[in-house]
Amino acid sequence: MFDVSYRMIFATEDFRRTVSGLTGLGPFPLGAFYFGTDAYNVMDLWPIFRASDHESQNREVFRLVFGIVLSIFGGDRDALRAACDPQLSDLIDELPDKPPEPALSYQQSSAAAWGIDMSNWLTHLPIKDDEGQVIGYVRITTPAAGMSLVGTVASVGDVRHLARSQDVVTADRRPAAILFADLEASSKLSRTLSTAEYFSLARRLVRVADQSVVDAGGVVGRHLGDGVTAFFLVETFGGESEAARCCVEAARTLRAAMPAVATRCGLDPADLVLRFGLHWGSTLYVGLIKSIARSEVTAMGDEVNEAARIEACATGGRTLASKSLVERLSRQDARALGIEGVSYNLLGDLESATDKARRDAPMISVCEV
Repeated sequence: MFDVSYRMIFATEDFRRTVSGLTGLGPFPLGAFYFGTDAYNVMDLWPIFRASDHESQNREVFRLVFGIVLSIFGGDRDALRAACDPQLSDLIDELPDKPPEPALSYQQSSAAAWGIDMSNWLTHLPIKDDEGQVIGYVRITTPAAGMSLVGTVASVGDVRHLARSQDVVTADRRPAAILFADLEASSKLSRTLSTAEYFSLARRLVRVADQSVVDAGGVVGRHLGDGVTAFFLVETFGGESEAARCCVEAARTLRAAMPAVATRCGLDPADLVLRFGLHWGSTLYVGLIKSIARSEVTAMGDEVNEAARIEACATGGRTLASKSLVERLSRQDARALGIEGVSYNLLGDLESATDKARRDAPMISVCEV
């Protein structure tokens, strides 16, 4: 929002989060004339503008609202020039006189953010008092996508998970509990079921898996075929024990949901078996990967590969957890999960150990939870 002199007086927190690249609240030049040097110096700090040609955008917006700002200065171009940043001086001389628009809506030039070109609709409206006098202005920014599309995306996604995803928009070291799960005998199921039936099964499995993870406070990672990955970040829970406990609880919730999924798909519950690998990642590099086609949380690090090896060894529908995860549980959390006083086996010594597990992670200690 702007006052009658087009000084910046208010911005929503959502706007400030957007211009900061979703890494907190971006600075706001409160009280500064929108086209002045003081305002531009602050806006140049916004990450979303550092990735784009901000000067070209400034000039584009100035051209569009020139009638408004010129009227604010009573048509005095010299006074307007004195208030504006020097990058606009040539435009003040070149642009023709025009009356202020009663309302103005336009699509802003694409601005690169997260390596993606974006464009938005901006609408300028005057704010009037009871006598019809202009007392300020409001600028409303909306995405280029229509509200039917935005509504569909937002209504399908769980708000809790969307918020957690935004918290990791900047990739960084983030310790977390790791959950890997995969469907056993999926190749046989894909051959015995029709393609449409197998698609329905995969869709139901993904929905139940994601709900189990989100309800337990985790973030969903990439879906690899029939596989599920999830991360339970210490920064979300505030402590290692709670993150580890919720990882175990999510696995148990998902396992308990499988008979109902099997019934809905016309299968015997014995035909639908998940194996789980749970591990701890002390040095995970976790962040949000955004592209023009998707947005997903991913994590990289040796512990991710180790979790995959643990999961592959958990045949027979078992849940194998690493010692590094289990021993992050407090005594109270371990007791609540019923996994006190466990003993461990080396992953490479298990009868179910795969060749990759023996090659890549034979010395990881695991137990069944």
